[in-house]
Amino acid sequence: MDIQGMRRARPGSRTTRPCRTTDTVTRHPGVVGALAVSLLLGALILPPAAATAAPDRLVSVIVRGQTGSVDVAERLVLDAGGKVGLRISIIDGFAAEVPISEITGLDRSPEIVSVTPDASVRLLGTVDGIDPNKYPGSWLKVAKNTKLQEMWQKGWTGEGIDVALIDSGVAPLPGIDLQVVNGPDLSFDSQAPNLTDIDTYGHGTHMAGLIAGRDAAIPPGKEDEEVDHYFVGAAPGARIVSIKVAASDGATDVSQVIAAIDWIVQHRNSDGLNIRVLNLSFGTDGTQDYQLDPLAYAAEVAWLHGIVVVVAAGNSGFGTPQLNNPAYDPYVIAVGGDDTRGTDDPKDDVIPSWQSRGNTLRHPDLVAPGKSIVSLRDPGSFVDEANPGAAVGATRFIKGSGSSQAAAIVSGAVATILEQHPELTPDQVKALLMQTAVPLPNADPIAQGAGLINLHRAREAKISTVADAVQTWPRSTGLGSLQLARGSVVTEDDGTILEGEQTIFGDTWDAATWASSSWDGTSWSGGDWTARTWSGDCWCGSSWSARTWSARTWSGSAWSARTWSGRTWSARTWSGSGWSAGSWGADEAPSALSSGSWASTLWGD
Repeated sequence: MDIQGMRRARPGSRTTRPCRTTDTVTRHPGVVGALAVSLLLGALILPPAAATAAPDRLVSVIVRGQTGSVDVAERLVLDAGGKVGLRISIIDGFAAEVPISEITGLDRSPEIVSVTPDASVRLLGTVDGIDPNKYPGSWLKVAKNTKLQEMWQKGWTGEGIDVALIDSGVAPLPGIDLQVVNGPDLSFDSQAPNLTDIDTYGHGTHMAGLIAGRDAAIPPGKEDEEVDHYFVGAAPGARIVSIKVAASDGATDVSQVIAAIDWIVQHRNSDGLNIRVLNLSFGTDGTQDYQLDPLAYAAEVAWLHGIVVVVAAGNSGFGTPQLNNPAYDPYVIAVGGDDTRGTDDPKDDVIPSWQSRGNTLRHPDLVAPGKSIVSLRDPGSFVDEANPGAAVGATRFIKGSGSSQAAAIVSGAVATILEQHPELTPDQVKALLMQTAVPLPNADPIAQGAGLINLHRAREAKISTVADAVQTWPRSTGLGSLQLARGSVVTEDDGTILEGEQTIFGDTWDAATWASSSWDGTSWSGGDWTARTWSGDCWCGSSWSARTWSARTWSGSAWSARTWSGRTWSARTWSGSGWSAGSWGADEAPSALSSGSWASTLWGD
């Protein structure tokens, strides 16, 4: 079905406004008599065609039929000179356009329950069983809390901006399938052709939906009007560049994440890409000084090459009270989660107990909604099957809480800002967001940073106020320990832990050589990273061409982790138990956050 056809049929789209069926006129006897004579004379001297009364104006209505009588109600509308539109089975009704003079008669018909003008307040507000006006963590609530809906109203949707997502891949589901291209698959799953690029874990799909989700039925430029009828992410006009690093159980290594960041920096403008934002809903509990840490250094390299790096601050109880690595690097935007309590007024907002506070020297830069946030569910994935209570609605959605969700929302928000002001540097974007954030009077002052992100204030701000924004923190060298960057997050090989100064390839980590090539953009050469072939990666060659979903089919659990029993890597099998479900519990107890570097999400809270 074409978009135009859908637009004509949808109840909310109309070219005329409903008006009153009767008008009250103040009458004066003398005036009425003179008017009647004038009309009579006019009728006598007009030719027959002109004397014919103009046809009734059609108005948009919602017609509800008696149960089992919807077909009869549709015939009555057609017989009255009206037009029948989209069937709304949930109320035994349909959208229609009817002559204004026929409304009363149709409304009195025994086969019709009601005929109601289709006003701007819609009768229906459910998407897959969710009313986004009422659900506290819905995309509509997020858009209102952050004022993103106002950005869309002004036409700023992130169009032309690519947001890189280093995560567990993205499933080709409605609501995100048209907004994704794939970089290299650097995960263990890459050796199974049926799993390449596909999200078998479930985290990446959830994040991608929050960043740039958009149901295909939304007409261009109508995001702000359709947000209560369809699923919409923070930047519905942006595009996701997905780099998969986490496998079906979340297993990955810091060296894979570093390689992914290097790839993004080196290919940020390759073959039509315009990567301006990097989302890392990821972290380790490594406490090495950021000025030495290689993961922090990789994030800084991206930042200093013009990419706004947005990082989840992390969850308290995960290894250390400080912010996770690399959120603790002051150059990036560290995002914490905000509990809006389901209201649109930030005065009652609080910082959830699971959110990392950091300390007075380094804490979240700002916060975004992070409590019970609804986004796309990845059927059959690890997260989906391990957390059945997190599912929301009929089939499409799942809810989760954490700084992962908050970071994804901010990444999308940054894309809208960069569409409005493409000339801004990462330092200027960070300053703009912090200067325009709304302080939360009842929330922890350290944990909230500058406060709740506010896109109305950011959009209206004078850019001259951040023109001189330049961060001057000491720079990282990246010459520290790869093992210390991992913290307690490790990958295992049948009980043997991958540890020490070696990468996932098993080769010795040469920090000095890597740091230099990372900054110069030479760490990747064809399909090799630091001169080692990423075996099993289907991306190769000296140039990159965006890979879309093409002919991939989606059959839910048929593709799931069970179809891939082992992940051989350089003749070894990795279990990745250190990255297992410990941080994906359904409660907020610190014990649920004790393991797993995707430590920013609590499913089904």
